[in-house]
Amino acid sequence: MRKSKNLLWVLGILLTGITLVAADHIDAPAVSGGTSDITDYFAFQAENSSNLVFAANVQGLLSPNATSMATFNENVLVEFNIDNTGDNVEDLVIQAIPRDGKMYFFGPFAPPSTGLNSTIQTAATSSIVDITPYGSDPITTSNQGMQFFAGPRDDPFFFDFGQFNEILAGNATGFNNPGTDTFAGTNVLSIVVEIPKSMLGGNGTLNTWVETKTN
Repeated sequence: MRKSKNLLWVLGILLTGITLVAADHIDAPAVSGGTSDITDYFAFQAENSSNLVFAANVQGLLSPNATSMATFNENVLVEFNIDNTGDNVEDLVIQAIPRDGKMYFFGPFAPPSTGLNSTIQTAATSSIVDITPYGSDPITTSNQGMQFFAGPRDDPFFFDFGQFNEILAGNATGFNNPGTDTFAGTNVLSIVVEIPKSMLGGNGTLNTWVETKTN
């Protein structure tokens, strides 16, 4: 697999629990509008304080009609990367790849090589979850203390695009509070992993980022 254009970082999530977010809704034409287009990445402590949650959203700004037709591209691998030594190089990887209405997860595992190229590690710990259809209750699965989800969700992205244009035009000096959520009602395709902290190594701060990689 080779790396696509899209990568989002969430730096420095403390094992004691802090929420960090990276967002990017307008991407290069080569990935825009498909499931290689990462819109948001969230890393936060779960309700169970012994766990962390990693959530990658792709193919953002889907209308309800478009959401019902949206599917994960089977040629796109999503990788969650975890650096537990502070050198900004992945020490552990969790891979997610769709096939025939299911999302297959592999890991966490120490990758045989780091950087832009990846091979799906089918010998690593594997988990499978049915991809939740639009409008259905979320389908999750558990394995070895981990939980997994894949499917459409409401897009958490909030942006007052009208006010932004007013600022650019010199008609306003800042955003309103509250603003107008221009993209309310739009959706994303989401991939979520909840994992025990004990499986991630390190003893303080983790760096984590998500990548999409295509054939």
